[in-house]
Amino acid sequence: MMNLGNSLFHARKKSEFSQEEVAEKIGVSRQTLSKWETNETIPDIYQAKKLGQIYHVSLGELIEFDMDINEIHEMIEKHNDKVSEKVNWTEAWGKKYPILIQYQSEVNIPNYAFRIATMLDELQEEYQYSQQDAMLVLKDILYTCGKSAKNKKKQDIS
Repeated sequence: MMNLGNSLFHARKKSEFSQEEVAEKIGVSRQTLSKWETNETIPDIYQAKKLGQIYHVSLGELIEFDMDINEIHEMIEKHNDKVSEKVNWTEAWGKKYPILIQYQSEVNIPNYAFRIATMLDELQEEYQYSQQDAMLVLKDILYTCGKSAKNKKKQDIS
């Protein structure tokens, strides 16, 4: 569920404005702005449009603003390959998704690794991708397949 108040709060913070500054710019009280940010009330469409202009985001972006996604984008921009190489990503993600640890003793890894390596080689040869680019493309294809399967399952249920 969308949390407009949270979105408004994070958009304001990212723009480095105080509640007083924003309230003055759009002609409402600081208390009104506070109520919008705590979901006690919501701004009308014209006020929301003004907020988007102040925060330099479209109305759609303001409504969909998600601080977690923005933080992820910032982390990607700051990503350091040398630091990344030192991280055991399987172990790190395995804390959230235990299957990443569990599958290693259950799945015929050499079989899947061979088939995946073949697909990576094909991507590299056919499109002249680097190894990293081929891996990213294959990862994205796998993600898209998983997403499609999830959507199909939802449709089958309804």
